[in-house]
Amino acid sequence: MTILVIFLFIFFLLIGIPISLVLGMTTVVYFFTAGNFVLMDSTPQRLFSGLDNFGLLAIPLFMLTGELMNGGGITSRLVIFARVLVGHVRGGLAYVTVIANMFLASILGSANAQAAMMSKVMVPEMEKEGYKREFSAALTLASSIVAPIIPPSMIFIIYGTLSGTSIGGLFMAGIIPGIIFGIGFTALIAFLGYKYNFPRSERASAKVIWQSAINVLPAMLVPVIITVGILTGAFTATESAAVACFIAFIVGKFFYKELDWRKLPTILVNTVISTATVTFLIAMANIFGWMIAFEQIPQLIAKSMLSVSESPFVFLFLVNIFLLLIGTVLDGIAALIILVPVLMPLVTHFQIDPIHFGVIICINLTIGLLTPPVGTGLFIVSSIAEVRFEKLVRATMPLLLLGIAILFIITYWQDAVLFIPRLLGL
Repeated sequence: MTILVIFLFIFFLLIGIPISLVLGMTTVVYFFTAGNFVLMDSTPQRLFSGLDNFGLLAIPLFMLTGELMNGGGITSRLVIFARVLVGHVRGGLAYVTVIANMFLASILGSANAQAAMMSKVMVPEMEKEGYKREFSAALTLASSIVAPIIPPSMIFIIYGTLSGTSIGGLFMAGIIPGIIFGIGFTALIAFLGYKYNFPRSERASAKVIWQSAINVLPAMLVPVIITVGILTGAFTATESAAVACFIAFIVGKFFYKELDWRKLPTILVNTVISTATVTFLIAMANIFGWMIAFEQIPQLIAKSMLSVSESPFVFLFLVNIFLLLIGTVLDGIAALIILVPVLMPLVTHFQIDPIHFGVIICINLTIGLLTPPVGTGLFIVSSIAEVRFEKLVRATMPLLLLGIAILFIITYWQDAVLFIPRLLGL
């Protein structure tokens, strides 16, 4: 029966059915072929229970925050500020792309949304200044993987909900890894900039830098309030999402005055569509995981991994390789929902900190956005930036390899992840 499930799963994926429907269809076919109609009767209740979690409420609220910030003119001001700071050095616009993505990561928390938004803004600008279009698109995509690492993070919320791990602790744990990614990408740009003689812009005057800094301050209120609020215990990570929505609306409407009332219906519709997509996927993945548990697949995987080695270092290496392979064919959120219940017993067995493991698995599956053949980020940026898929894949390879190298550094350098959570007692 397990072989049938695997075959159907792969077949449905290959013929292009959306992953959420693949998960649901595979589960229903399994129940029918197994003749287990008792499980079939319980499926609607299981679908609901998979979404009946307070932590998941943060997802639509953070999505609404991102839409409000984008509609309120925050994105353009962050990009302008980054350009004023570093635009004059060689490869300046490439640095701007990385820095702007780090700023936006603290607002959007979704790599796909960030890659789509930044592709519209930065790729044409970089091409005008003399960068190759495929490199511009690849850098925009690769630097967007910091989005699920720097708080707030949708993927951390889902992992925390599934594993019972502190979402606030995960948010704080993502700060240093996000900075490491930023440093890694800027170092690679510096090397490529001197090798290929990247262009540079004019140096901004001190007056322009000061004005830009003042102008961007309201935009930084959202991440600051979220971080300070969680650190001080003023509100939970979920409650911080509601506060962020309110602040984003105030900033966009009354500070920048770009959030017109006529934009609100579009903002709300976009939020509803994005939320429905994610929650439907979570519900389908929940019943798929239920089926996997019924087939005792987690126990089989656990036995096979334990038979290789009892060392936590070897376990983490095997998990990283396994997740990198999974990320080439499966959407990150779907993989997270399916695999966390499978892997958490092993995490407990090897006495690995669940916050550290959460950062590892979330970074790993986010890297899947860059990996062919099913890297969703590749398809999104290829379409928006109008770059051939094959050219984009080739241009992304150095950045992908760098991302994997940083992943392994974070895997075995535990203090880089846990320093801030431990400092704060999370």
